[in-house]
Amino acid sequence: MSFGQGGPSWGPGENRTPDWAALAEASAARGRRRKWMLIGGGALATAAVAAIVATAVITTNNGGDTSASGRKASELPAPEDLPEQSTAPQPSFSSVAPPPPPDPKDYIADVRKDKAPVTVDAFFPGRKLTMGDRVYAKGATNDTTSCAATTQGALGSILTANGCDQVIRATYRKDGVAVTVGLAVFGTEAEAKKAAQEASGGLASLSGAGVPTFCRGGAVCRRTANSYGRYAYFTVGGFTDGTNVTKADKDVFAAGDDLTEFTFRQIRHRGEVQASAAAGAPAA
Repeated sequence: MSFGQGGPSWGPGENRTPDWAALAEASAARGRRRKWMLIGGGALATAAVAAIVATAVITTNNGGDTSASGRKASELPAPEDLPEQSTAPQPSFSSVAPPPPPDPKDYIADVRKDKAPVTVDAFFPGRKLTMGDRVYAKGATNDTTSCAATTQGALGSILTANGCDQVIRATYRKDGVAVTVGLAVFGTEAEAKKAAQEASGGLASLSGAGVPTFCRGGAVCRRTANSYGRYAYFTVGGFTDGTNVTKADKDVFAAGDDLTEFTFRQIRHRGEVQASAAAGAPAA
């Protein structure tokens, strides 16, 4: 007895026993059909992909070759159309280092370079001197080539022996204290330095222009001696009433130090101005 296509098949005699051989054959037939369907489907899919790729290649070729940037080869410039390499001159740098700027001290160390005028106003200008919060009034001034005449004791002969050419003096006063500063001019730095180192005796005070005679007649005063470049500079300071100076008199020491510092600055500035002019640059 049969139940139709795909149903169980009964064996002879209709004893209701399945025909196992027939069932096995039917199952094997169904497996073979499924396998061929899968193989056929894969082949169709492969063929479809190949067709798509072929279509893409044909389409691209129809549009012309393209470069990596996306431009068609026909749109790229020909080698002869490309700009030539620039032949413009390139900046060059000298391998020679520029000379160092002039040393300001060179211009106040030797008379052959120190050409600026040597006058009272060049070194001690104006009517007063301000150093910090201290203001000094300027008194009498003097300029002479008789170096020994501006000194007391042995200093005159020392200046002369070392070739002193000129001495400029200026006196400043403040609150009963007066200081005379003297600038001795030499031809070379060595001469000025030796004169300052050998200094003995001292500078003679300069009175006048509101400053009475001071540091004369045996009064004890403070004296200093220094040099810079071809200049030696000296100070003598004390009380205008003739009182002797002691180490406790700070005002006298402060006034002498201020005049010493100011004179040094003036000499140094003189060198800076001349060095700047030689270098072609304005002085500060």
